[in-house]
Amino acid sequence: MRQAGRYLPEYREIRSKVSFLELTKTPELCAEVTLQPIDRLDVDAAILFSDILVVFDAMGVDVHFNPAPEIERPVRTAADVARLRWGDPREDVRYVLDAVQACKRALAERVPLIGFCGAPFTTLSYLVEGKGSRDYQHIKGMMFSEPALFHRLMESMTELLCTYLGGQVEAGVDALQVFDSWAGALSPADYREHVWPHMRRLVEHVRTLGVPLIAFVRGNANLLQQSAELGADVIGVDWTIDFAQAIEIVGSDRVVQGNLDPQILLGPEELIERRARAVLDAAKGARAHIFNLGHGISRYTDPAKARLLVDVVHGYGA
Repeated sequence: MRQAGRYLPEYREIRSKVSFLELTKTPELCAEVTLQPIDRLDVDAAILFSDILVVFDAMGVDVHFNPAPEIERPVRTAADVARLRWGDPREDVRYVLDAVQACKRALAERVPLIGFCGAPFTTLSYLVEGKGSRDYQHIKGMMFSEPALFHRLMESMTELLCTYLGGQVEAGVDALQVFDSWAGALSPADYREHVWPHMRRLVEHVRTLGVPLIAFVRGNANLLQQSAELGADVIGVDWTIDFAQAIEIVGSDRVVQGNLDPQILLGPEELIERRARAVLDAAKGARAHIFNLGHGISRYTDPAKARLLVDVVHGYGA
């Protein structure tokens, strides 16, 4: 979960020289940053360095990072929607696909490379809200008051993301992850009616691409069963639910990912070791398990504690 980032001094060194957007649009730098946690932490897969909002370049939407993303002209009306263009991300976001190829060259088959995108609802939420939100006023207002407009946007966003993920696979990623980071803003009933069908469409498309797919629905304690029904190869689980309970909900025949609270890494070493082993113990009830944090790693994490976590996982059961 966001392996590279501000917790790594070598990442901060690069960011002192280039902006975030410059970094995401420079393939060789993306490859360098993608490999930093591989070299430092010895994790078992690399996660492409990018951002879920780069797809807005295919829509003619400007995004600024200050440092959080902000959109100058949020899309909230039918007139706003009419101004959007739905381009081809394989061309308009070519720099991401070039970064995939640069990463594959730099990795030289050391570990697999995971590509990703935001889920349709999460990506659209940024487009409508214009930035992060606590009450999701605008996206939920559109969903409830103008459902036809909302679903038209969701359909278009889903198609764009299908093309984008297809381009990543063509460029060489070994697996994909879809992040529905804002799903927890919705009740289970609203998620089922307004979001699940579009997410299912995206998952079904990715299943034709020939690479494994991880579906991560954040805030998923109440959405876990729906997440399991999407049909992804791996079900991501955040930290808000007991892992054994999560496995019971999705079924012992499923592959799961998760679910350590990222803030545990701010605690003492003994706590990190104990809580990591508790996750691993619970995971024995699943068909298979990818150990991971329950969301992105904190910028305040000591890299030595991140490495300790990896070593605990690698040494488990030895």
